Amino acid sequence: MRYSVLLLTLLLSGLAVAAAPPDQPPGLTPVPDGAPGPGDAASVTIKPSSQRGRVIEYRSHGKLYMLKVIPRVGKPYYLIDAKGDGQFARQDSLDSGMRPPMWVIKEW
Repeated sequence: MRYSVLLLTLLLSGLAVAAAPPDQPPGLTPVPDGAPGPGDAASVTIKPSSQRGRVIEYRSHGKLYMLKVIPRVGKPYYLIDAKGDGQFARQDSLDSGMRPPMWVIKEW
């Protein structure tokens, strides 16, 4: 008796879910296939300089967000606009500095 009630309940709930119309907000449009347009993609510009080295500019939607400076002598460094306000801060690498703890739990 219990199994028949359980089976009947599952069958009716499955039919109710299958008969319900899908919930979609009005006005949705499908996402276009393919690569984004030229204004949407990130662009990279390399500007050579005869005395100092090279500067690589990274832009997204036409806005400059990062510079990579490669001097003739010395290590390359990055100037990053983290807040989007035009103030660039120097970073010597793109490493975030976050180091998760890695302990040995068990060895065999």
